[in-house]
Amino acid sequence: MTWLITGAGGFLGSHLADGLVADGIEVHGTVRTAPSRGSTATGSGTVLHECDIRDAQQVSALVSAVRPSIICHLAAQSSPGLSWVDAAETINVNAGGLVHVLDAVRLSVPDSLVLTAGSSAEYGPSTEPIAEDFAQVPGTPYGVSKVAQDGLAAVYHARFGVRAVRVRPFFIVGPRKTGDVTSDLARRVVAVENGTSDAVTVGRLTAVRDLLDVRDAVTALRTLAAHADPGSVYNVCSGVGHPVRAILDAMLALVAGPIAVREDPALLRPDDESIRVGNNARLRALGWSPSVSFESMVGDVLDYWRRVS
Repeated sequence: MTWLITGAGGFLGSHLADGLVADGIEVHGTVRTAPSRGSTATGSGTVLHECDIRDAQQVSALVSAVRPSIICHLAAQSSPGLSWVDAAETINVNAGGLVHVLDAVRLSVPDSLVLTAGSSAEYGPSTEPIAEDFAQVPGTPYGVSKVAQDGLAAVYHARFGVRAVRVRPFFIVGPRKTGDVTSDLARRVVAVENGTSDAVTVGRLTAVRDLLDVRDAVTALRTLAAHADPGSVYNVCSGVGHPVRAILDAMLALVAGPIAVREDPALLRPDDESIRVGNNARLRALGWSPSVSFESMVGDVLDYWRRVS
């Protein structure tokens, strides 16, 4: 068995690659530019290839050469905020990049399984746990790009028989991630601990998010690779919502002594949804369940930023 992970140098891709390599599986991964020695997020054992998913010829040549049994397509423009700055490039990278992967698969390795990474950003707002059949009403250009990916995977499965599994992760959390609420809070706590800040600045603490530890996300992807029904869609989430206040409180409980907390109006984003929690029943039916506790997940993120700060 051979895996190809696009975006292997990213947060989820690097954790997936490390886990597969640790189990003796042959893993190839793409990065946009050739890394310098020792600079990659993935550990030793992953064969890295310089490949820009926007380049159809590069993608086709790589898939043809590697001939993977499983492709996990994670390479993307993954920032909803940045998608407002350059919506066209977000669509180009996310939708166009997936077309290149799907075309390469149908022409070179039609029996390969393709895990396509969508997002919970595809869904509209809801106060109820969101199942896979919930309406797709994206609120950002990033979300639109992920809806486009989802539709492309479905069309290529129906028209060409590409064995595409549509994956919709919610909020994946863990070491190496940046730009999400959990890592942002951890970095601010560590800054206070190190004496470079006098308070932890916060935005809306009442927003509720479905957080899943990256280790559970990796086992979810591997479960889907082994047992998912091609053509189907699966949420990857914990199924449990936690307010941002609970994340902060869990971190502060791990700190020696009191730490000041201060609201920063600049961090109060009016377009933030108050609640986003997923329904993971379809994934659980394949034998998967999350195993990392909320407290361990948050503590590991805090410890990571203590080590690297």
